[in-house]
Amino acid sequence: MAPQTRTNGTDSLNRIRFWYALVLVVSAIFILRLFDLQVIKHDYYNRAAVASQVKEYQVPAARGIIKVHDGDEVIPLVLNQTLYTLFADPKFIKDPYAVSQSVQKIIGGQAHDYESSMRAKTRYAVLAKKLTQQQKTQLDGLKLAGLGTREETYRTYPQGQLASQLLGFVNDDGQGKYGLEQALDTQLKGTPGELKAITDAQGVPLLSDPNNIITQPKDGQSVVLTVDISMQKQLEDILKAGLDKAHSTSGSALIMDPNTGAIRAMANFPTYSPAEFYKVSDPGVFNDAAVSSPLEVGSVMKTLTAASALDQGVVTTSTTYYDPSHWTIDGYTITNIEEDGGPGVRNLADILQLSLNTGATWMLMQMGGGQVNSKARNAWHDYMVNHFQLGKPTGVEQGYEAAGTIPDPQKGYALDLQYANTSFGQGMSATPLQMGAALSSALNGGTYYQPHLVDATLDATGKQTPVAPHVVRTGVVKPAVSQTLQSLMEYVVQKNHVLYGMPQLPAGYSIGGKTGTAEITKPGGGYYDDRFNGMFVGFVGTDKPQYVIVVRVNEPHISGYAGAGAAAPIFSQLTTMLINNFAITSNN
Repeated sequence: MAPQTRTNGTDSLNRIRFWYALVLVVSAIFILRLFDLQVIKHDYYNRAAVASQVKEYQVPAARGIIKVHDGDEVIPLVLNQTLYTLFADPKFIKDPYAVSQSVQKIIGGQAHDYESSMRAKTRYAVLAKKLTQQQKTQLDGLKLAGLGTREETYRTYPQGQLASQLLGFVNDDGQGKYGLEQALDTQLKGTPGELKAITDAQGVPLLSDPNNIITQPKDGQSVVLTVDISMQKQLEDILKAGLDKAHSTSGSALIMDPNTGAIRAMANFPTYSPAEFYKVSDPGVFNDAAVSSPLEVGSVMKTLTAASALDQGVVTTSTTYYDPSHWTIDGYTITNIEEDGGPGVRNLADILQLSLNTGATWMLMQMGGGQVNSKARNAWHDYMVNHFQLGKPTGVEQGYEAAGTIPDPQKGYALDLQYANTSFGQGMSATPLQMGAALSSALNGGTYYQPHLVDATLDATGKQTPVAPHVVRTGVVKPAVSQTLQSLMEYVVQKNHVLYGMPQLPAGYSIGGKTGTAEITKPGGGYYDDRFNGMFVGFVGTDKPQYVIVVRVNEPHISGYAGAGAAAPIFSQLTTMLINNFAITSNN
């Protein structure tokens, strides 16, 4: 029996040793794991824990406001309105149905839409936008986990739809669209800030946590425009009345300072309300047609043809020629309007006053030594593109500006005919603003100023920093040419002012202009026989032009010519408005 007892004792001791060793091994594993978690991987798991509680918020910057001149004062044209966006973090919403019902009672809308958003697999779901301060307060009072509001700024327009296409609008995503808002979007919107906040179990930021990171937003820059609000209002009223009288559904007009390039007023019809841009069915109405819609400008181009020929010294005001009333070029015949008076001896004043297509072609011939040829084409192309800056955007602060088209002088079919047509404004295209800027450079002594709308910028304290006019080119024409062109255009108005709607010219003022009636191209080529656009370019001042005016009337339904019968009366009304209400001092 003794040997059996020894065996049992040995087995028991071995089992004790085994379990003791096992306990030691397991304990060692736990200790090593805890060491790994708490020491070696402490930073990793700490970051993971924090990350699960961190929420990132964008802190929006206030968009810069837009101001305009009102006489000697500066007043806001576009302001910001504070509204609120309601958002949800579905992770913290325990009962989407009940929460959606509570939200619907305060802000209206469809509760099932809110519930659907609260069940989405996202950490950020927008439930509603443009909520008022009162609605925000009521929502905050619910103290519902997972719901939050974010302050947003939206544009508000104290002057309604005034200058709407010039301004553009800001969409619901905070992006500037069309007009000034698009062109200056980066400058106006500023830089948003950022808040990285540690949250509690309900997703509420713990603002005192030292791990929070906040970057302050940088508000957008405010601007003062060159626009005069009173002039803008009156221009819009006169343009609309003139279009109605001409039975036209659309048109444009602008007034600019030829000595700086500053745009004082600019408008188009039809128009819209920028506060309700989302109600517009035709997005084409958003475009500022004065800068985005080129057209064949017609006979207003003869002013630039005359300036170019004068500047090259190939014609003078005393030069005469025999006008046969037609020219044959590249097998095609160029003729005049019926009222040209027939063949006869003509001079430069006659060409503009009678609006002779043959006269414009004759001036082009002189650039080529007596005929339309490669030399003439190159010379005229140089003046159109390099002197008058046609065929390229002006750089004005507007979205979607168009460049227009000037044909290549050496490539294409029937080039001599094509360039003869451009001398009287067909076969090329330009915007009203391009024509206004080009004419300004031809009248102001030969300096091309970039057309611009921003007069000054404003810092956070309201201090203004003027924006200097930008000179694109000097020596566009000689100063003497500007004086001659001014006299020629004055002569046109003196001979036709009654036709233009001016029974009597006001004494002591310099008023000049030129009409243009352009055929409208067919989509497949050629021109319509019964559809025309009317234009008028002109100026008003005393010893020199103080304002340049451009008017465009699309497809008026009147008897007579579109330029003289539809566009010129609007010019006349604008001239009278400027003389009566703005600082033009008579020489008398």
